[in-house]
Amino acid sequence: MRVKSVLLVAMALLGLGMAQEFITIGSGSTTGVYFPVATGMAKLVNDAGVGLRANARSTGGSVANINAIAAGEFEMALAQNDIAYYAYQGCCIAAFDGKAVKGIRALAALYPEVIHIVSRQDAGIRTVADLKGKRVVVGDVGSGTEQNARQILEAYGLRFEDLGQAIRVSATQGIQLMQDKRADALFYTVGLGASAIQQLALTTPISLVAVDLGKVQTIAKKYPFYVGFNIPGGTYKGVDVTTPTVAVQAMLIASEKLSADSVYKFMKAVFGNQEAFKKIHPNLERFFSLQKAVKGLPIPLHPGAERFYKEIGVLK
Repeated sequence: MRVKSVLLVAMALLGLGMAQEFITIGSGSTTGVYFPVATGMAKLVNDAGVGLRANARSTGGSVANINAIAAGEFEMALAQNDIAYYAYQGCCIAAFDGKAVKGIRALAALYPEVIHIVSRQDAGIRTVADLKGKRVVVGDVGSGTEQNARQILEAYGLRFEDLGQAIRVSATQGIQLMQDKRADALFYTVGLGASAIQQLALTTPISLVAVDLGKVQTIAKKYPFYVGFNIPGGTYKGVDVTTPTVAVQAMLIASEKLSADSVYKFMKAVFGNQEAFKKIHPNLERFFSLQKAVKGLPIPLHPGAERFYKEIGVLK
């Protein structure tokens, strides 16, 4: 009996030594870019065998992700840089005004998130001003898209109340409404070439509505994260001309409660092999670099990420 007890104790101690930490990564709609990027990151972590296990969770987007980190539901998430800033500062948008979320930390800037305004060709929408009185999908509740839609409309002197209907649903639901002619236009802040918009273009003739950077610059002091961006012609079926718009930046964030050691292991597993990382999604292949990953971060860098960047020479 004594030998058996010793063996059981030894096995228990071995099990403790092999215990793994679990990390849940908040993403976005399954038809967007956040979800495949988060899923790809989780796979790299799980394949690395560094004592971490990760999984990606589909969510409503940036605002929901940050609130989930604050509530202890997620350890990491993808979020727009503008929304991360508003959350950390407790300012600028209703979701965080006076309710600062100081427990988030930056890991990396990833790729541009482009504000797409997609209209059905038969809806008679040529400019943002034409959205007045129309049925417009403005993004899921708690998404970065919803905030961007509000701000772009503000730049043109419009509010949600000026729309015929402000429809707050996910991108997947919004695409269905567009296909069924129950919506005239759709806001979607997402990486270039998003599959949801590609799928819509295959079934429904669409146009992309241009955003005048000059208009947006009039509110840039209040919302300083917009940069000009051109959606190349041919990105989506039937849209052959280049469409000027604006973009923010997708970034990876984490809870400050995650240990520096855990974050360092995560960073090594995900960003240590750039070839494998960039294969996750074309936007990473096209836009990501380790040098850009630490530029202009709107919230403090996590110590574990800082250790990783110093080790590879990106930070001194």
